[in-house]
Amino acid sequence: MSAQPDHTPTTPYAPAPGAPAELLAQLRADRRGEGWVPAFEREWAAALEESRRTFSLAPLYEVVQDWQGRLAHAPAVDAFAAAGYDDSDAIDMAELRGRRR
Repeated sequence: MSAQPDHTPTTPYAPAPGAPAELLAQLRADRRGEGWVPAFEREWAAALEESRRTFSLAPLYEVVQDWQGRLAHAPAVDAFAAAGYDDSDAIDMAELRGRRR
């Protein structure tokens, strides 16, 4: 028998070193920047504190990944809202994924 694992561990998403600054610049340039920038900064500060406490970069990666997704999907969300679709039965994705807030 081999001592090798029978599965390949997944490598966590690791953004480029400049990704947070680039993301912040994109958020500031977006029309939603007035509300999004303070929210990003709050989440980043909380993730930074958790990262320092746990010695893990995962919280920082999660914040960057979440905000990249929000920014990338914003046009689709705008189109959905403009079409007047009912989203009252929507599920909070953070709750669905079991994230801590």
